[in-house]
Amino acid sequence: MTRDVHRGAHFDVSNGGFAGQLEELAGPTGRMQRSDELKGRIVAESWEPGARVADVARRHDAARWQIYKWRQLAKRGDLPLPAAARRMPDFATVVVEEPPAPEPAAPSTAPPVIELVVGDVVIRAPEGAAAEHLARAIRAARLAAQ
Repeated sequence: MTRDVHRGAHFDVSNGGFAGQLEELAGPTGRMQRSDELKGRIVAESWEPGARVADVARRHDAARWQIYKWRQLAKRGDLPLPAAARRMPDFATVVVEEPPAPEPAAPSTAPPVIELVVGDVVIRAPEGAAAEHLARAIRAARLAAQ
């Protein structure tokens, strides 16, 4: 182990100068450049039934967040998808059915009825009842409700 003379702490590294495995990063910035076509294929693969984004990301040396971002771009139409994957995945199938036509009402054989409610009393009279008869019934209902 070596000692950092500036901080007075021990570091768990060898003295042989070997830093471990070095990996060359692609491109001048160290970022992997992917074409939109490849991104579209990766997104389509992530939308396959049973696919897990983490597994797809691992297969393509990508981060999960990248695939989620590409999915958003594809949903907005900003990322082209392969022809076979242009249909977005379904979360639920929507079925729209026309409501059944209402059955025509059967013609009523009973004569039309006038219904009056006075307090707790309901007065039903045929449509052609005389006004004087209805007035007497209403007065009687009012007196009964008091």
